[in-house]
Amino acid sequence: MDLDVKQQKLTLLSRQISSCRGCPLYKSATQAVPGEGNPDSKIVFIGEGPGYYEDQQGRPFVGQSGQLLNYLLQLIEVGRRDVWIGNVIKHRPPQNRDPFPEEIEACKIWIDKQVEIINPEIIVTLGRFSMAKFLPLAKISLIHGRNFMVKFMGKERKVVPMFHPAAALRKAEVMKMIKEDFLKLKNELA
Repeated sequence: MDLDVKQQKLTLLSRQISSCRGCPLYKSATQAVPGEGNPDSKIVFIGEGPGYYEDQQGRPFVGQSGQLLNYLLQLIEVGRRDVWIGNVIKHRPPQNRDPFPEEIEACKIWIDKQVEIINPEIIVTLGRFSMAKFLPLAKISLIHGRNFMVKFMGKERKVVPMFHPAAALRKAEVMKMIKEDFLKLKNELA
């Protein structure tokens, strides 16, 4: 699929996401946060759900976690504009609580279609909820930074689970691990 077609499909999908009423989250959110970035990227980053600043701006990873993600991307010499970034759920849960299973289920159609359109070589999951989409029985503390081949949307895809940047902001030990994991990712991309 060429770049223009991918962009058109993602734009249409973003409009559909913005009017989604598949779960009650839209009622308390300011707006949907569909995702953004390079539709032709070979790497996709998938977080859990929008936080306060993401809800306000309609863009993923723009708060403190986003600043850390930007730093980590710079660390491996990758521009934010060169990757695609989204979340498992598209509306902010109240008080930034964890998403409920039924909310993740209601939203899965959107991230599935986005991954199908972009067709990345590598999917980096940021946090346990996005990791569970691809590796449902795994524990992030045991497998972070490793590569797994996962059949998804009819295709074998490389999935690299990582801690969520918010966890790294809370614990120095996790910060050290996420930096190491990103440096491993740099080798994957080389």
